[in-house]
Amino acid sequence: QVQLVESGGGSVQAGESLRLSCEASGYLISRYSMGWFRQAPGKEREGVASIDGDGHTGYASSVKGRFTVSRDNARQTLNLQMNGLNSDDTAMYYCAAGAFYTDYQHLSDFKYWGQGTQVTVS
Repeated sequence: QVQLVESGGGSVQAGESLRLSCEASGYLISRYSMGWFRQAPGKEREGVASIDGDGHTGYASSVKGRFTVSRDNARQTLNLQMNGLNSDDTAMYYCAAGAFYTDYQHLSDFKYWGQGTQVTVS
């Protein structure tokens, strides 16, 4: 059974940093693209960052230069380092696994989802 569990969310002040992690089990993350998505209250879920099976990364323009996505295939872990947080980053953050070659812009390509971790920036 595929399972994704996020951690690392919390409440921080504007300008501070957080590091989100997603631990996967039940499948090999090396065979999938992995992505981070977020959903703020009253808004649609949006792609934040992704890393495909070959290690190519992609970022939404709103986070580029501030967020860094990485994966550790040996540890079955996906990470998101978030620096320079602002109130617009407040949302529930989800990790997801998708097709080998896809990216954060193609939400429907991501088949497996975690339950999310809340990030609040004030």
